[in-house]
Formats: sequence, structure tokens, C-alpha cells
Amino acid sequence: MSEENSEEQSGGLIKILLFAGGGVLLLLIGLGIGFFVFGGQPADPSEEIERIIERSDPEAAARAKAEAEAAAAEAEVGEDGELLGPPQKVVKISPDVEIFQTTYYEFTGTLTTNLKNSRKFLQVGIGVSTQYDETVMENVDSHQLALRSEMLGVLSGFSVEQLQDKEGRQALLDQLRDVMNAKLEELEGFGGVEGVHFTSFVVQ
Repeated sequence: MSEENSEEQSGGLIKILLFAGGGVLLLLIGLGIGFFVFGGQPADPSEEIERIIERSDPEAAARAKAEAEAAAAEAEVGEDGELLGPPQKVVKISPDVEIFQTTYYEFTGTLTTNLKNSRKFLQVGIGVSTQYDETVMENVDSHQLALRSEMLGVLSGFSVEQLQDKEGRQALLDQLRDVMNAKLEELEGFGGVEGVHFTSFVVQ
């Protein structure tokens, strides 16, 4: 009787061990399959986003890939082949250049005259500039009346056609500068006007 009980107990123990071993075996098989299918490490969120973008917008994916390749191409490489990152901006230092102060003077009011071979007239505001000392502008101011007369003579010698383009207007400015300097040299012994500028320009 005791032998039968011991046999039944040993038989039940073997069954339990077999069931437990089978369960552990099934568990290990499931883990192995899961590892094989899903990989050994969690997916990178950025890779997942890229996959989603590639599926939804292939053009955006291509642009992102091109940008990444361009950034990698711009990266500097050290002597040992190690990437050093994108190139750094370098600030250029401006050279020490002697710069002269420019002084401006604007004639009061405007100059108005008929244009050559035309019923139209020209009305302009005139200003002058120089990098010489203040004496030049003092002379211009002192002889404003004589200079206006000289400028009116030049303005009336131009036609409408000559003033239609930039080159013609620049030619007028050059002539105005020359006559002003000639008059100042006659009156003061020195011209010094380096630039003439229109502050207004109307052909009517």
C-alpha cells in the first residue's frame, strides 16, 4: 500500500516537473521569437518619425535627406579623420583706412530755367559736397549769387532728350561742378567742389 502511494507521488511529481519545464521552454521560445522580430533594442523615436514622413511625403523625406548630407559634407575633418562639426564663422577685421569727412552744402530754393529747343522747363534743387576744409563751403555760401548764375547758364544748355537717362543727368552734374569750380578759382583762387547733387529734379 505504501509502495503504491510512493509510486503515485513520484509519478505526480514527474508530471508537475514536465509541465513546469514545458512552460519555461515555451516562455523561452516566445522571448526568442520576440527578440528576433522586434530587435534587441527599443526603436529610436527620430527614426520612427522619419519612417512616417517617408510614407506620407516622399518629397519632404528627400529634402531632409539632402540637407543632412549637405551638413555632413560641410563638417570639418580633423587630422585623425574625426569629424569636428560644421565650419566656424571667422570675423574679418577691417583695415585701417584714412577716411576724410565729407561736408555738404545745399543752395536755398530751386533753380528754374527753360530747356534747350523746348517749351518745357527744368526745376532743380542743388547741393554740393567736398572733403576739403570748411573754407570751400564758406566760399560757396559767400558767392552763391554768382554760382547760381553760372549754373543757370549750364542748365539752359541741355535738352529734354539729354536729361532722359542717367548718363545725361550725370553729364549735367559734371558740368555744374566744373563751372562752379572755375568761378570759385576766379574769385577765391581755389575751387574745391568735388561733388554736385540734385536734391530735386522736375521737368515740366
